[in-house]
Amino acid sequence: MMLLTRRLAILALAATVLTGCATSTANLSTATVGAYRETIDLAGRLSVNYQKDGRPESISGSFNWEQRPGTIDVTLMSPLGQTVAAINVTPGSATLTQAGQEPRTAADIDSLTQQTLGWPLPVSGLRDWLQGYAVDAQGQRFRASPASNSVTTKDGWRLRFVDWQAAGGSDAAAGAAAAAPVPRLIQAERAASGDIQDLAIRIVVNPAA
Repeated sequence: MMLLTRRLAILALAATVLTGCATSTANLSTATVGAYRETIDLAGRLSVNYQKDGRPESISGSFNWEQRPGTIDVTLMSPLGQTVAAINVTPGSATLTQAGQEPRTAADIDSLTQQTLGWPLPVSGLRDWLQGYAVDAQGQRFRASPASNSVTTKDGWRLRFVDWQAAGGSDAAAGAAAAAPVPRLIQAERAASGDIQDLAIRIVVNPAA
C-alpha cells in the first residue's frame, strides 16, 4: 500500500491529461475569472514529477476538492479509485489520514503533505489556483485570464493556467462568450522544496456538471 501511496501509478494519467485539454477557449479569451468563491466542489486528476535523492519519481491519480468557509476537504485517489489520503484543513490545523494509518496533524498543511506523502501538495495555494487566483512575488493579488495566464507566486511556484472552461462547463462555453472562465489545466513548477527537486504538478479540473 505504501508503494501505491508513493507512486499511485507511473505516468498513468499522461495520455488522459494530454487528451483532456482540447476544449476551445476562443470564446473565453477576452473574459476574466469571476469573483472568488468560498464554497466550491471540484474533482479532477493530477500528475506529479520530481527528483529525490537523485532519482526521478512520478505519481498520478485523481482528487475531490470540497471547500467551505473556513474548511477544505481533499481526497486523493489512486488511478484505480482507491482512497490514498484524506486531508482536512481548518484555520487552526491540518489533518492528513492515509489508509490504514493513524491521522497526522500539523499547523501547516504543505509541510504535512511533504512529510507524509513524500512530496508537497500545495493545498494552501490550490485554494486560490483552482479558481484562477494567486499571490504574486510582490505579494499582490493576481487574477489570471486566458490572455494573462502565468505568474510566479510569493512562495516560489511558477504557475501557468494553460487551458480554460466556462464556469458552467463546456456546454455553457459553447453558448456564452461572456461567461467567466475557470481553469481547466494548471501547471505548477518549483525548483526545490526541502529534499525535493524539479517538482512539477499538472492538475486537470473536470468540467462542471
